Amino acid sequence: MSTLLNLLLLVQILSALGMIGLILVQHGKGADMGAAFGSGTSGSLFGATGGANFLSRTTSVLAAVFFVCTLALAYFGNLRASADTGSLLERTPIPVSAPATAADKIPGSSSAAPEAATDKSVPSPVAPASTPAPVAPAGSPASQIPAK
Repeated sequence: MSTLLNLLLLVQILSALGMIGLILVQHGKGADMGAAFGSGTSGSLFGATGGANFLSRTTSVLAAVFFVCTLALAYFGNLRASADTGSLLERTPIPVSAPATAADKIPGSSSAAPEAATDKSVPSPVAPASTPAPVAPAGSPASQIPAK
């Protein structure tokens, strides 16, 4: 099976390189105008239109070979992946952690040190309700923004 996959890969690479070379050698539609007026017919191997016809047919044959090799590699690659016991994500173990408690979900609280919440030296994370909101100076543009 490995030899077949290597052979298909080699044929695919060679057809891809052949297509690249043939596409770069071909001339565009605008080059036919010069051939119609006599330039290019004397030095060409296939004549004025024979070369373009040969190159385009060869390119389409190489494209078909490349396409068939791609389909075959995808088919055989899928067969090999299904022979394994699922994908890599399905085989990865899921780490098990301790379940979260209600104290873990509240920010600022800790179930490990409950005495820290009653200690007066540690400031409370919540500001007291009696703190007034900051007031902007009277002449500044920020004083024109309505307060909540």
